[in-house]
Amino acid sequence: MEVKSSTKFVRLSPQKARDVAREIQGLPVSSALDILNFTPKKAATLIGKTLKTAIADAENNHSLDTSTLIIKEAVIGAGPTLRRFSPRAKGSAGPLLKRSSHIFITLVGSAPEKKKSTVPKVAKKKSPAAPVAEASEEPTA
Repeated sequence: MEVKSSTKFVRLSPQKARDVAREIQGLPVSSALDILNFTPKKAATLIGKTLKTAIADAENNHSLDTSTLIIKEAVIGAGPTLRRFSPRAKGSAGPLLKRSSHIFITLVGSAPEKKKSTVPKVAKKKSPAAPVAEASEEPTA
């Protein structure tokens, strides 16, 4: 079972957010939350909010156990860029690119496993072995 959550139009450059997202991919949810809580970057708090949303969706909407959830992928996509200009020397203008990003997190959780019945296997009867033809021992000349 996969659970997806997204946050769009985050006012943060995708390059900065990808550094944090790479750190949590493939980790269990509990250790990923610990890493995000102790990472001193703006992206860590924004990715943490998206991750908590995905966890809540998995627990409430899909009735998955949160202890079995693993982050399958954390993808940061580029959002729209605001283009502004700053004055430069001799009356020219320099571009300012104010980038935004989209955060997508996919969690994977295993469904509750059904217990297999513990019926003992019946031993198969061995069929009688076919008689093996013995090679004749005639002298060869």
